[in-house]
Amino acid sequence: MEKDNSAAKWDVQLRKGTLDMVILAALKGRSLYGLALLNLLQKLETTAITEGTLYPLLDRLKKDGVVNAKWVQTGTARPRKYYSLTPEGEAKLIVLTDRWRKSVCDMEFLLANPGPATF
Repeated sequence: MEKDNSAAKWDVQLRKGTLDMVILAALKGRSLYGLALLNLLQKLETTAITEGTLYPLLDRLKKDGVVNAKWVQTGTARPRKYYSLTPEGEAKLIVLTDRWRKSVCDMEFLLANPGPATF
């Protein structure tokens, strides 16, 4: 039980630090309406978030100019708000992706080289 709780706590902390990148990555090359985006993130073990987290985050990303939002009416169904990346969002995703990959490389180095410095 302790081990599972520890992993869950780790996932929460990891999500907090990577949510912007997660949302931008999920929207890369496509538009998704909020519930579809939420369902996608909930299918992935370490990116599962709640509606209460997603929608305020999308609003902030929209205010930051990295995400567009537009209402789309299809047939007689209720209109849905679709989200997509702006050019600024695409650029931010590149920067965040580079930093993420650097961080993963640094962690891999540390995990592979415990103990005294090996530089």
